[in-house]
Amino acid sequence: QVQLVESGGGLVQPGGSLRLSCATSGFTFSSSWMHWVRQAPGKGLEWVSSINYGGNYSYYKDSVEGRFTVSRDNAKNTLYLQMNSLKSEDTAVYYCATDSTGAERGKGTLVTVSS
Repeated sequence: QVQLVESGGGLVQPGGSLRLSCATSGFTFSSSWMHWVRQAPGKGLEWVSSINYGGNYSYYKDSVEGRFTVSRDNAKNTLYLQMNSLKSEDTAVYYCATDSTGAERGKGTLVTVSS
């Protein structure tokens, strides 16, 4: 059974940083592309970032390019998202997912960017 457990969210001021983690189990993490998606209040799910199984290719939504960095530790079956220069529009519940649509995702971690 696939399990995805996100952590690391919280309240941060604009311009601040957070590092999200996603602990995984129940599938072969090292052979899987992984993704981060988010859902802002009152809006639908949107894709944020993807990383290939080896961690050497990554892709980002235009609005987070240069501020967010996705990474993974295949030995620990864990996915990460380093978020810098956070903006109010980054406020959302962040989910890790096994597909880019977020159809199979964890319960999420809330990130609130506010002064």
